[in-house]
Amino acid sequence: MAETTRPARRGLMLILSSPSGAGKSTLTRNLCQRETNIDLSVSVTTRERRPSEIDSVHYRFIDRDTFEALRDHDDLLEWAEVHGNCYGTPRKPVEAALARGRDVLFDIDWQGTMQIVEKAREDVVTIFILPPSMAELRSRLVRRAEDAQEVIAKRLANARSEIARWEKYDYVIVNDDLNDAYDSIKAILTAERLKRSRAIGLADFVETLLDEAMP
Repeated sequence: MAETTRPARRGLMLILSSPSGAGKSTLTRNLCQRETNIDLSVSVTTRERRPSEIDSVHYRFIDRDTFEALRDHDDLLEWAEVHGNCYGTPRKPVEAALARGRDVLFDIDWQGTMQIVEKAREDVVTIFILPPSMAELRSRLVRRAEDAQEVIAKRLANARSEIARWEKYDYVIVNDDLNDAYDSIKAILTAERLKRSRAIGLADFVETLLDEAMP
């Protein structure tokens, strides 16, 4: 007797958010490097490409008219305007990936997260990354040696506003150890991939099982 075909799975959108310095970017990079069935979402932007950036890798660089056409036709899952430049997530590439059973990873803030949740709740898993303390968060920002003191102070002020949104997320992880935080994300991802609602053809699979003759 031929083996019963296992049901396929619809992909999911995994969103990581955190204040600057809490480790989100490192965790995102580790997921992309270690996971074989997950793609990092590539946003579109109207800002100029920097010399170190590669089109369609870091961003897709488009003009404002093209961006506004995507926005006006509801072809963006989320978007925002920052310092005169527009950023957004195109809907079609994400939906195509999900239909193929691939997961899509997002590194975005709480405002973008809420837009995506509003449009695609059943496909979305949201995780907020917390620092172990505000003192440790400040220490990490200082150790990066990337910003002036006034910029660090602004990031810390913004962090308090961002952290206050923690209840809007499905899961919350305190990143006091990077490996433990990564393992927690992996556990969440594994469980969410096995959700009944993401299985395609599961009812038919079960019916076939029940129809099989007992050995």
